[in-house]
Amino acid sequence: MFVFGNLFSGIAYILDMLLNLYFWIIFARAILSWIRPDPYNPIVRIICRLVDPVTYRISRIIPTRIGMIDVAPFILMLAIIFAQKFIVATLFDFGMRMK
Repeated sequence: MFVFGNLFSGIAYILDMLLNLYFWIIFARAILSWIRPDPYNPIVRIICRLVDPVTYRISRIIPTRIGMIDVAPFILMLAIIFAQKFIVATLFDFGMRMK
């Protein structure tokens, strides 16, 4: 059973790292929205391609514009924090109990 415990702990760790990386990509996109970066810069394009489709879906479900401020990235960051605290922690605890 310890093999499955290590498997679940490893999956939880990798998922936590990926969610943490995506959190910082969303943060970078929010900072980029305040300035006017070169839209042809490959890094800016990658960040926009990773974040914009998800925030667009959130904006279609929930009205996220408050004046000139779009809170969709903030909602997405809260969802990531929830996933880290609930899903990742549950997987990690499940893996620890199987050891």
